[in-house]
Amino acid sequence: MENAFGQPQNVVVFGGSSDIARAITRKLCAARTSNVVLAGRNQKALNVASDEAKDYGATTVSTVLFDAEEPENAAKTVDAAFAAAGEPIDLVVIAVGLLGNQTEDENDAVASLRMATVNYTWPVTALAQLRKLMVAQGHGRIVLISSVAAVRVRRSLYNYGAAKAGLDSFAIGFAQGLEGTGVKIQILRPGVVRTKMTTGLKEAPFTTGPNEVAGYVMRGIANDSAIIWSPPILRYVFFVLRQLPTVLWRAVMDRQ
Repeated sequence: MENAFGQPQNVVVFGGSSDIARAITRKLCAARTSNVVLAGRNQKALNVASDEAKDYGATTVSTVLFDAEEPENAAKTVDAAFAAAGEPIDLVVIAVGLLGNQTEDENDAVASLRMATVNYTWPVTALAQLRKLMVAQGHGRIVLISSVAAVRVRRSLYNYGAAKAGLDSFAIGFAQGLEGTGVKIQILRPGVVRTKMTTGLKEAPFTTGPNEVAGYVMRGIANDSAIIWSPPILRYVFFVLRQLPTVLWRAVMDRQ
Protein backbone atom coordinates (compact mmCIF):
# COMPACT_ATOMS: atom_id res chain seq x y z
CA MET A 1 0.00 0.00 0.00
CA GLU A 2 1.02 3.63 -0.43
CA ASN A 3 2.67 5.05 2.67
CA ALA A 4 1.28 7.81 4.89
CA PHE A 5 2.57 10.41 2.43
CA GLY A 6 0.76 8.83 -0.53
CA GLN A 7 3.97 7.45 -2.02
CA PRO A 8 3.73 4.08 -3.80
CA GLN A 9 5.64 1.28 -2.08
CA ASN A 10 5.21 -1.61 -4.52
CA VAL A 11 5.87 -0.76 -8.16
CA VAL A 12 5.97 -2.67 -11.45
CA VAL A 13 7.65 -1.09 -14.48
CA PHE A 14 7.18 -2.55 -17.96
CA GLY A 15 9.98 -1.39 -20.22
CA GLY A 16 11.99 -1.03 -17.05
CA SER A 17 15.39 -0.56 -18.67
CA SER A 18 14.38 2.36 -20.91
CA ASP A 19 15.89 5.75 -20.12
CA ILE A 20 12.61 7.34 -19.04
CA ALA A 21 11.57 4.31 -16.99
CA ARG A 22 14.91 4.26 -15.19
CA ALA A 23 14.62 7.96 -14.36
CA ILE A 24 11.10 7.44 -12.99
CA THR A 25 12.25 4.43 -10.97
CA ARG A 26 15.15 6.39 -9.49
CA LYS A 27 12.83 9.15 -8.29
CA LEU A 28 10.31 6.67 -6.93
CA CYS A 29 12.98 4.80 -4.98
CA ALA A 30 14.43 8.04 -3.64
CA ALA A 31 10.89 8.84 -2.44
CA ARG A 32 10.72 5.55 -0.47
CA THR A 33 9.43 3.02 -2.96
CA SER A 34 10.78 -0.21 -1.48
CA ASN A 35 9.68 -3.08 -3.73
CA VAL A 36 10.25 -2.85 -7.49
CA VAL A 37 9.69 -5.26 -10.37
CA LEU A 38 11.41 -4.30 -13.62
CA ALA A 39 10.18 -6.06 -16.77
CA GLY A 40 11.92 -5.87 -20.13
CA ARG A 41 13.48 -7.84 -22.95
CA ASN A 42 17.18 -7.55 -22.10
CA GLN A 43 18.37 -9.17 -18.88
CA LYS A 44 21.71 -7.37 -18.85
CA ALA A 45 20.01 -3.98 -19.14
CA LEU A 46 17.49 -4.96 -16.47
CA ASN A 47 20.33 -5.91 -14.14
CA VAL A 48 21.86 -2.45 -14.56
CA ALA A 49 18.50 -0.81 -13.86
CA SER A 50 17.99 -3.12 -10.87
CA ASP A 51 21.32 -2.15 -9.30
CA GLU A 52 20.46 1.49 -9.89
CA ALA A 53 17.08 1.11 -8.14
CA LYS A 54 18.81 -0.40 -5.11
CA ASP A 55 21.35 2.43 -5.07
CA TYR A 56 18.44 4.86 -4.85
CA GLY A 57 16.77 3.09 -1.93
CA ALA A 58 14.81 0.05 -3.09
CA THR A 59 15.11 -2.90 -0.72
CA THR A 60 13.81 -5.55 -3.11
CA VAL A 61 14.13 -5.55 -6.91
CA SER A 62 12.98 -8.40 -9.16
CA THR A 63 13.16 -8.73 -12.93
CA VAL A 64 10.85 -10.32 -15.51
CA LEU A 65 11.69 -10.93 -19.16
CA PHE A 66 9.16 -10.26 -21.91
CA ASP A 67 9.01 -9.24 -25.56
CA ALA A 68 6.53 -6.52 -26.56
CA GLU A 69 6.38 -8.05 -30.04
CA GLU A 70 4.47 -10.96 -28.45
CA PRO A 71 1.11 -9.54 -27.30
CA GLU A 72 -0.24 -13.06 -26.95
CA ASN A 73 2.02 -13.37 -23.89
CA ALA A 74 1.18 -9.98 -22.36
CA ALA A 75 -1.29 -11.32 -19.79
CA LYS A 76 1.24 -13.93 -18.64
CA THR A 77 3.86 -11.23 -18.33
CA VAL A 78 1.56 -9.12 -16.15
CA ASP A 79 0.80 -12.16 -13.99
CA ALA A 80 4.51 -12.94 -13.65
CA ALA A 81 5.32 -9.37 -12.62
CA PHE A 82 2.60 -9.32 -9.99
CA ALA A 83 3.75 -12.70 -8.68
CA ALA A 84 7.32 -11.41 -8.47
CA ALA A 85 6.13 -8.43 -6.43
CA GLY A 86 4.46 -10.73 -3.94
CA GLU A 87 2.21 -7.95 -2.65
CA PRO A 88 -0.64 -5.78 -3.95
CA ILE A 89 0.70 -3.27 -6.45
CA ASP A 90 0.46 0.47 -5.83
CA LEU A 91 1.79 1.67 -9.18
CA VAL A 92 2.37 0.24 -12.64
CA VAL A 93 4.41 2.16 -15.20
CA ILE A 94 4.06 1.16 -18.85
CA ALA A 95 7.09 2.50 -20.68
CA VAL A 96 6.92 0.32 -23.77
CA GLY A 97 7.52 1.96 -27.13
CA LEU A 98 9.35 1.88 -30.43
CA LEU A 99 10.04 5.01 -32.49
CA GLY A 100 11.11 3.30 -35.72
CA ASN A 101 12.12 5.03 -38.93
CA GLN A 102 9.14 6.27 -40.91
CA THR A 103 10.92 6.48 -44.27
CA GLU A 104 12.07 2.88 -44.04
CA ASP A 105 9.11 1.36 -42.18
CA GLU A 106 6.29 2.65 -44.38
CA ASN A 107 7.33 0.30 -47.21
CA ASP A 108 8.01 -2.64 -44.90
CA ALA A 109 5.00 -4.69 -43.82
CA VAL A 110 6.92 -6.50 -41.07
CA ALA A 111 8.33 -3.27 -39.64
CA SER A 112 4.91 -1.61 -39.75
CA LEU A 113 3.40 -4.55 -37.90
CA ARG A 114 6.16 -4.32 -35.30
CA MET A 115 5.42 -0.63 -34.76
CA ALA A 116 1.70 -1.26 -34.28
CA THR A 117 2.32 -4.24 -32.00
CA VAL A 118 4.83 -2.62 -29.66
CA ASN A 119 3.19 0.79 -29.48
CA TYR A 120 -0.46 -0.28 -29.36
CA THR A 121 -1.32 -3.97 -29.26
CA TRP A 122 0.99 -5.09 -26.44
CA PRO A 123 0.09 -2.20 -24.09
CA VAL A 124 -3.64 -2.60 -24.74
CA THR A 125 -3.46 -6.34 -24.07
CA ALA A 126 -1.46 -5.77 -20.90
CA LEU A 127 -3.89 -3.11 -19.72
CA ALA A 128 -6.79 -5.55 -19.93
CA GLN A 129 -5.01 -7.95 -17.57
CA LEU A 130 -3.90 -5.09 -15.33
CA ARG A 131 -7.49 -3.94 -15.03
CA LYS A 132 -8.57 -7.40 -13.95
CA LEU A 133 -5.88 -7.74 -11.27
CA MET A 134 -5.91 -4.20 -9.95
CA VAL A 135 -9.69 -3.88 -9.74
CA ALA A 136 -9.68 -7.16 -7.82
CA GLN A 137 -7.20 -5.75 -5.29
CA GLY A 138 -9.28 -2.56 -5.06
CA HIS A 139 -6.59 0.07 -5.45
CA GLY A 140 -3.60 1.23 -7.45
CA ARG A 141 -2.64 3.47 -10.33
CA ILE A 142 -1.14 3.08 -13.78
CA VAL A 143 1.09 5.61 -15.50
CA LEU A 144 1.01 5.00 -19.25
CA ILE A 145 3.61 6.65 -21.45
CA SER A 146 1.94 8.04 -24.56
CA SER A 147 3.41 10.95 -26.57
CA VAL A 148 2.54 14.39 -27.87
CA ALA A 149 2.78 12.63 -31.25
CA ALA A 150 -0.60 11.12 -30.35
CA VAL A 151 -2.32 14.51 -30.27
CA ARG A 152 -2.20 15.00 -34.04
CA VAL A 153 -0.49 12.55 -36.37
CA ARG A 154 2.12 13.96 -38.73
CA ARG A 155 3.35 12.64 -42.04
CA SER A 156 6.97 12.25 -40.96
CA LEU A 157 6.10 10.02 -37.97
CA TYR A 158 2.71 8.51 -38.74
CA ASN A 159 3.43 4.87 -37.89
CA TYR A 160 4.49 5.85 -34.40
CA GLY A 161 2.01 8.69 -33.99
CA ALA A 162 -1.01 6.70 -35.15
CA ALA A 163 -0.23 3.80 -32.83
CA LYS A 164 0.27 6.18 -29.90
CA ALA A 165 -2.93 8.02 -30.84
CA GLY A 166 -4.84 4.76 -30.67
CA LEU A 167 -3.27 3.91 -27.31
CA ASP A 168 -3.90 7.40 -25.94
CA SER A 169 -7.57 7.26 -26.93
CA PHE A 170 -7.88 3.75 -25.51
CA ALA A 171 -6.44 4.98 -22.21
CA ILE A 172 -8.97 7.82 -22.01
CA GLY A 173 -11.82 5.33 -22.31
CA PHE A 174 -10.01 2.94 -19.98
CA ALA A 175 -9.85 5.69 -17.35
CA GLN A 176 -13.60 6.24 -17.58
CA GLY A 177 -14.17 2.52 -17.19
CA LEU A 178 -12.17 2.54 -13.95
CA GLU A 179 -14.34 5.13 -12.23
CA GLY A 180 -15.48 3.89 -8.83
CA THR A 181 -13.07 0.94 -8.76
CA GLY A 182 -10.29 2.48 -6.66
CA VAL A 183 -7.91 2.17 -9.63
CA LYS A 184 -6.84 5.03 -11.89
CA ILE A 185 -4.72 5.55 -14.98
CA GLN A 186 -2.66 8.63 -15.79
CA ILE A 187 -1.47 9.38 -19.31
CA LEU A 188 2.01 10.81 -19.76
CA ARG A 189 2.45 12.84 -22.96
CA PRO A 190 6.13 13.76 -23.28
CA GLY A 191 7.58 15.77 -26.11
CA VAL A 192 10.98 14.87 -27.53
CA VAL A 193 13.21 13.40 -24.83
CA ARG A 194 16.96 12.92 -25.05
CA THR A 195 17.16 9.12 -24.88
CA LYS A 196 18.70 6.21 -26.76
CA MET A 197 15.51 6.07 -28.83
CA THR A 198 15.93 9.63 -30.14
CA THR A 199 19.69 9.59 -30.69
CA GLY A 200 20.53 11.25 -34.00
CA LEU A 201 17.25 13.13 -34.33
CA LYS A 202 17.07 16.89 -34.62
CA GLU A 203 16.33 18.45 -31.24
CA ALA A 204 12.86 19.99 -31.26
CA PRO A 205 11.67 22.97 -29.22
CA PHE A 206 10.92 22.07 -25.58
CA THR A 207 13.11 18.96 -25.69
CA THR A 208 13.75 17.58 -22.20
CA GLY A 209 15.86 14.92 -20.52
CA PRO A 210 14.63 11.75 -18.77
CA ASN A 211 15.12 13.24 -15.30
CA GLU A 212 12.92 16.20 -16.18
CA VAL A 213 10.21 13.86 -17.46
CA ALA A 214 10.44 11.83 -14.26
CA GLY A 215 10.06 14.99 -12.21
CA TYR A 216 6.84 15.86 -14.04
CA VAL A 217 5.60 12.30 -13.47
CA MET A 218 6.21 12.56 -9.73
CA ARG A 219 4.38 15.87 -9.66
CA GLY A 220 1.53 14.39 -11.70
CA ILE A 221 1.22 11.43 -9.35
CA ALA A 222 1.05 13.77 -6.37
CA ASN A 223 -1.60 15.92 -8.08
CA ASP A 224 -3.62 13.01 -9.55
CA SER A 225 -3.37 14.63 -12.98
CA ALA A 226 -5.38 12.73 -15.58
CA ILE A 227 -2.87 13.77 -18.26
CA ILE A 228 0.74 14.64 -17.49
CA TRP A 229 2.38 16.86 -20.08
CA SER A 230 6.16 16.96 -20.25
CA PRO A 231 7.02 19.78 -20.21
CA PRO A 232 3.71 21.33 -19.07
CA ILE A 233 3.87 24.11 -21.67
CA LEU A 234 3.18 21.52 -24.37
CA ARG A 235 -0.44 21.38 -23.20
CA TYR A 236 -0.89 24.91 -24.54
CA VAL A 237 1.41 24.53 -27.53
CA PHE A 238 -0.54 21.55 -28.83
CA PHE A 239 -3.88 23.15 -28.06
CA VAL A 240 -2.89 25.72 -30.67
CA LEU A 241 -1.13 23.35 -33.06
CA ARG A 242 -4.03 20.94 -33.29
CA GLN A 243 -6.26 23.80 -34.52
CA LEU A 244 -4.00 24.68 -37.45
CA PRO A 245 -5.18 23.98 -41.01
CA THR A 246 -3.42 20.95 -42.47
CA VAL A 247 -1.18 23.03 -44.75
CA LEU A 248 0.13 25.06 -41.81
CA TRP A 249 0.37 22.00 -39.57
CA ARG A 250 2.59 20.23 -42.08
CA ALA A 251 4.66 23.33 -42.68
CA VAL A 252 5.36 23.60 -38.98
CA MET A 253 5.72 19.96 -37.95
CA ASP A 254 7.18 18.13 -40.93
CA ARG A 255 10.22 20.35 -40.99
CA GLN A 256 11.14 19.30 -37.44
